[in-house]
Amino acid sequence: MAKRFTGRITKGIAGFYYVQAEDALYECKAKGAFRKDGIKPLVGDMADVEVISESEHTGNVIDIQRRTCVLNRPPVANVDQALVVFALKEPAVSLGFLDRILVNLEHLSVPAVICFNKSDLDDEDTCDHLRDIYESAGYPVVLTSAAKETGIAEIQSILKGKLTAIAGPSGVGKSSLINLLQSEVKMETDVIMKKQESGKQTTRHSQLITIDRDTFIMDTPGFGSMYLPSIEAEELDGCFPEMRDLKDGCYFAGCAHISEPKCSVKEKVSSGEIPGSRYENYVAFYEELKSKRKY
Repeated sequence: MAKRFTGRITKGIAGFYYVQAEDALYECKAKGAFRKDGIKPLVGDMADVEVISESEHTGNVIDIQRRTCVLNRPPVANVDQALVVFALKEPAVSLGFLDRILVNLEHLSVPAVICFNKSDLDDEDTCDHLRDIYESAGYPVVLTSAAKETGIAEIQSILKGKLTAIAGPSGVGKSSLINLLQSEVKMETDVIMKKQESGKQTTRHSQLITIDRDTFIMDTPGFGSMYLPSIEAEELDGCFPEMRDLKDGCYFAGCAHISEPKCSVKEKVSSGEIPGSRYENYVAFYEELKSKRKY
């Protein structure tokens, strides 16, 4: 009987899936039954593999174990948390873009940690202001500088024992941070791409990178360009942690927290307990969801 093992899919390219066993990486194809059943193995999946060749480290993926979650853009599985990376400068932080990503993660029930990189380029007041906005919403916030190699130990502690997806726009230093966290895989950085006169996203495919035995980073190209989730506008406040538990305190049932009087959310905004930028983005997202054409 052929040897079998269960391992994690670390990369998928052109129909080949690379599955990490305890001591080797196996190049595998998926059995035909997957296509028949409409199932596609994903990076992050725990896969059952039947070995074809021990010496050449090849095999077939014969089954996929139950997934804890799936991100659709790009399609990756079993993420424990997301590290959302934005630069403080070059490019400047877009709070609308950041909140859009956070709304998607809340909808998927994926915990988020926010990393503001290039902290060496900005003043302390800006750093403190951004930290206050997002820590008041319940998000852990880390300040890093890949150029100065600061904040890396704190990131390592946050990643320990988890599978973490890296999210954020291009050019904020995601690849540089990944390169500092491990030495086995060197990611192509935006600096290199600029020398090649290319402004495209530096990462080409989803890839799981091992930090240590039980710690993985999942680089996820395209994650930072997500649309709002397919939810009703009335569900949006559930994707803002600082608003989630306030709805019962509103005078009107089904309060949208926009034009209604005696609204507990607007009271928190007026008192400064909910930052104005978070509320403004909530209103903008609400109107966007309301205006979507119904089919």
